[in-house]
Amino acid sequence: MAKNLVTIDNYKVGTGQPLLFILGPCVMESESLVLSIADRLAEMRDRLNLQVVFKSSFDKANRTSVDSYRGPGLDDGLKMLELVRRKTGLPTTTDIHESGQAAPCAEVCSILQIPAFLARQTDLIVAAADAAVAKGICVNVKKPQFVAPEDTLHAVKKCNARGLHSVMLSERGSTFGYGRLVNDFRCVPIMQSFGVPVVYDATHSVQLPGGATTGGQRHMVPTLSRAAVAAGCDAVFMETHPTPDSAKSDGPNMIVLDELEKLICQLTALRETILSFE
Repeated sequence: MAKNLVTIDNYKVGTGQPLLFILGPCVMESESLVLSIADRLAEMRDRLNLQVVFKSSFDKANRTSVDSYRGPGLDDGLKMLELVRRKTGLPTTTDIHESGQAAPCAEVCSILQIPAFLARQTDLIVAAADAAVAKGICVNVKKPQFVAPEDTLHAVKKCNARGLHSVMLSERGSTFGYGRLVNDFRCVPIMQSFGVPVVYDATHSVQLPGGATTGGQRHMVPTLSRAAVAAGCDAVFMETHPTPDSAKSDGPNMIVLDELEKLICQLTALRETILSFE
């Protein structure tokens, strides 16, 4: 297998490295909520010696309902992410949905995230790659629900063609009929064979698409994330919230913040056990 290694700030992610955890609330609901969650994650990072990146979205551009909350917008969202970075030292990431968002987000974030529904949009990937090269940061491309893992190579090649080699791919489930996603953990080694670290998106993988709002199976996150780490993923993405049932986006999928540490300790121990045999 190709040696898949990227550097994100002071973190090393990939073959033989500790897990990277990408954590945070789905959408930025308020500055106070964002900072309170970031403080909890930073404390956990320091106490448990973890690699943690803070994630939250300034705009949920693909909400099912026109009436659903989307977020504070680009300018206010980037101010919150900059505040998180300055106060906690956590690297940050967020979704970008338009080419014009790549450069301003690269000024604040250490990872630019391409949403699954947009991962075939060449102009968006090129803009993200160019911005990432200019700032020396990483691009994380989520595998679309409708794309085979083998075909994510094309997104990697688009980044490489712009001179960017700090790329990650994310597995977030594949469409299985209506209203269901399933994980094929063969995705992990297949996508790693392209020479990139692979992220497992544990919370979006348990979504139940359809209806006026997207449902989810939060209780399945521990089972699936443990399976992904056992399959060799290099990072785990999990959205978290103090009270997910009252969250403004993706509440049914998010991990309760108070329950996050136990799962992270399980995943870390599993990763360490696997690495001890390599």
